[in-house]
This record gives sequence, C-alpha cells and structure tokens, in this order.
Amino acid sequence: MNVLIADDHTVVRQGLKQILAAEPDMAVVGEARNAQETLELAQSLKWDVLVLDYSMPGANGLAVLKEIRQLHPQRPVLILSMHPEDSIAISTLRAGAAGYLNKECASDELTVAIRKVVTGRKYISAALAEKLAIALESGSEKPPHESLSDREYRVMWMIASGKSIRQIAEELFLSPNTISTYRIRILRKLKLEHNADVVRYAIKYGLME
Repeated sequence: MNVLIADDHTVVRQGLKQILAAEPDMAVVGEARNAQETLELAQSLKWDVLVLDYSMPGANGLAVLKEIRQLHPQRPVLILSMHPEDSIAISTLRAGAAGYLNKECASDELTVAIRKVVTGRKYISAALAEKLAIALESGSEKPPHESLSDREYRVMWMIASGKSIRQIAEELFLSPNTISTYRIRILRKLKLEHNADVVRYAIKYGLME
C-alpha cells in the first residue's frame, strides 16, 4: 500500500513514517507540507491512501479533501486531526473522507485505519463511534458551533487557542480584515461578545485539547 502523507509539522510526518516503516506491506511514497503540495503530489505520484491533516496551511483539510475527491474519487482519504470534536469528523465523512483519526490515537490506530479504508470501508475510532451513538440516542440539540462553516470553525479554534488576528491571518494566508470579519460572524453565531468568551465556550464544549 503506497501512502501519501500531508501534514505541515515535520515531527508529525516523521512519526507517521516511523509507524508505517514497521509494516512490510506499507510504504510512504511522498510527503506534503501544505495544500498546494498535497494537490501536486496527489497528481504526480502513485498512491493508494492519503493521510491528510485537517488543518493545512493554504486551505483547510476539508477543501483539500473535496478537490482530491474530484480528482481521484476511488482513492481513500484518511483525515488526521488534532481537534477533539465530533462535528469535524462528521463533516469530513460527509465530504467523502474514508476515515477520521485523532492524532492522539494515531500511533495505535493508523495502520488499522489504513488497512480498513483501502478495502473500501469507512474507519472511525471506537471512542468516536461511542460518542456519536450517545449523541444520536440523546437526540440533544446541536451546539451553536455546529452552525459554523469549516473556515469559521478553524478561526474560532485558533482564537480559543490564544492566537491574535494577525497571527491567524498569516497562518491562513488571509488579510487581518478578513479574519476580523470571520471573528464577527463567529461571535454572532455563538452569541458571544469577546475573545475570552470564545475560550470559555471552547472549554465548555471540549473543543480544546
């Protein structure tokens, strides 16, 4: 199985490669550091599975996923994320991801997930499956952050992480004015007033690690 890895953190890529190197039937054929490299390598290399970081510089993982699905609809994409949040998993699976894996579980579940998605099946961790089952059982009302777009969610998460408007703008390759506009939308949708409220909200709903 030829695996293409896309993650902007060198340490994460090295860790994933180390895990896969122990498997005789798996080989890493390429590494991408951002959205553009991911799309270029996806076109130029022969790969069977793409392990894609949800938070990619240049474009978020969901946007990259949708483009990859258009280019290679039959090839599985396994989303890897640091976000401990169920709605992210749901949105990526709806967009065509073959599986969703939290980075904290990657060392234990990565090879299992790859083997499953390469056969055409879906993969989610047992912990996530349990959370989704509980949510369906309870029939509880959706929390406000589920109304956010993917870009709004990422900006919200970065604000909650303590990043400034300028830092977020630089990381997402957008202007500070654009990020400020996103911030206003986020506060309105979540019915909050200040950045400190965003931090408290993220903690309340378990959106922060």
